[in-house]
Amino acid sequence: MRLISWNVNGLRACAGKGFTDYFNEMDADFFCLQETKLQEGQIELELPGYYQYWNYAVKKGYSGTAIFSKKQPISVAYGLGIKEHDQEGRMITLEYPDFYVITVYTPNAQEGLKRLEYRMEWEDEFTNYLTGLAKKKSVIVCGDMNVAHEDIDLANPKTNHKNPGFTDEERDKFTALLNHGFIDTYRMLYPDKQTFSWWSYRFNAREKGIGWRIDYFLTSESLKEKITGAAIHTEVLGSDHCPVELQAALDA
Repeated sequence: MRLISWNVNGLRACAGKGFTDYFNEMDADFFCLQETKLQEGQIELELPGYYQYWNYAVKKGYSGTAIFSKKQPISVAYGLGIKEHDQEGRMITLEYPDFYVITVYTPNAQEGLKRLEYRMEWEDEFTNYLTGLAKKKSVIVCGDMNVAHEDIDLANPKTNHKNPGFTDEERDKFTALLNHGFIDTYRMLYPDKQTFSWWSYRFNAREKGIGWRIDYFLTSESLKEKITGAAIHTEVLGSDHCPVELQAALDA
């Protein structure tokens, strides 16, 4: 089973930069998006053979997630089930007989860390949500989690310490999530490999190789032996993020 996750940073713009060609080439069982930045009816994607699930932010042109799946799920849930956290279209959960698939776009702490306190509240509820699901069956969660976990996960850890996405608070929350029984699949397979999934549009950062790994596939530890591959597709353009991939010996 192949799963792809991509923060497209505006799906309408990405669609004009080869999104559909890449989508068809990957032929993924699940294709998960973050930061779609659109409302219902603003795009028509012809994706034969896929069920489409969308979660839109109340605010226009902001946030938003989607999952395209070859198999119809048992159930679909949008958000965390908490009104104050579910206005920005940040999560979709698909349930299957043996596992859940979740796409997530974690809130950014923002410049000056003005949203860090809210981010901490979100993280606690997100962890509670995932651990609750994991008591029922295995979980696969992917997306832009807006944190570089370790020094290896960004080009300049010293100068970025305490900046959004690399504060001690955000990194500690990610560690806590892993300690609740989840695996960073890419890091499990490639413990010493430095590969980035996001680059600033400023200063030619992508061309210079100055990036961050903030896009992840996490799974329950129960799936550890089922994980057969992981990749970060740095060659794929169309967004300031690139797609990330998980391969697992599973059937939906």
